Amino acid sequence: MINKRLLIKNLLAHNDENSFYDKKRKVDISFKEGKAKFLKHICALSNSNPKNNSYIVIGVEDEDNKIIGVNFFDDSKIQNLINAYLTNPPIVQYENIPFPHLPDDKVVGLVTIRPTGAITSLRKNIWKYYGGAVFFRDGSMSMPKVFDIEIKDVNSKIVQAIESHAQNNIQYTLDGVFDFMNKRRDFNPQYMVFKEYFVLCWSGQKKVVKDETFYSRVDIELINEQVRLFFSTLDEVSISYDADRFKIVEYVSLGLHNRNKYYKLEETIIHFQDNANYTIETELLFEPPQFDKKVLHHIYNSNNVILEKLKNGKELNKYEELDLRNLPATYLICYLNAFEDAISKLNEAKPYLKNYSKKVYKLYQEAIRILRKVKYS
Repeated sequence: MINKRLLIKNLLAHNDENSFYDKKRKVDISFKEGKAKFLKHICALSNSNPKNNSYIVIGVEDEDNKIIGVNFFDDSKIQNLINAYLTNPPIVQYENIPFPHLPDDKVVGLVTIRPTGAITSLRKNIWKYYGGAVFFRDGSMSMPKVFDIEIKDVNSKIVQAIESHAQNNIQYTLDGVFDFMNKRRDFNPQYMVFKEYFVLCWSGQKKVVKDETFYSRVDIELINEQVRLFFSTLDEVSISYDADRFKIVEYVSLGLHNRNKYYKLEETIIHFQDNANYTIETELLFEPPQFDKKVLHHIYNSNNVILEKLKNGKELNKYEELDLRNLPATYLICYLNAFEDAISKLNEAKPYLKNYSKKVYKLYQEAIRILRKVKYS
């Protein structure tokens, strides 16, 4: 089993990006330009590596390979995005890899691209790229090319050697368990072994509501591969497990006028198999709450007034400051109730919320995360 932290280190040892891996400081697929560039790199790496995996490492400075990390990204539906925009789409997996020196809410993103052997192209126009375009890697660049020659397999042996040197061992596993238990000791850390092989660590603050047990500040890591499977400081989560599987049900708090309810968002089940493999299944459970349209129109207009004040640098009164904290969630609720322009307004608010406070910006990120899950399901 590959230790993904070691794999990233081995990839970064090849200082410059090349035809089998790319590195990025960050990736933002919430906007059309970022989405288009991400799809271009997926397409190019898949086409340039027909016989081996290729990788994108996210959260690394380009000049000196310094690992700075990015926010935890839990979009299990990223394959849906790939399938929607690419012909002959490769199998793409995004994993969150913790590093000891990074803060709890930062990880390194690792995108693994498994080719299908067929030429991948854009299915339709996006940003400045035209449908039908085919991209390849030219050194460290993803470039459009006319495909008229057979692709040579030049990277399989190199990638195989890199992956071989990243195999896990008992020391790495034990170090990972001790590191997790020490780092999360304030949140009741636990570890479990599945099928005599897989070591899973998890922690969270426990609370019981009407005979149901929920956890907040949940952190879950698969130690063998050094992959963070779940991390949240805001959500409520229920956890259950048996000898073969570990199940997480994620809830989100939404409502108006500070009268929030918890709604099931997504169920994730990790299945552990006897052949030293595991699979992760996710199912969206979310059913958008519906509210009175007159009330929503009032809230939507109030949000727009607050946004205009932020854009013009005007001071908010104390009531508007309270409403600002709810602005990301209420714009999201408006969108889920057929206010189509609400998401454009929310995206427009991003830089102003970021400058206003870290807490408000985290609430914005949470709203975008929920939207992303709903949109691509």
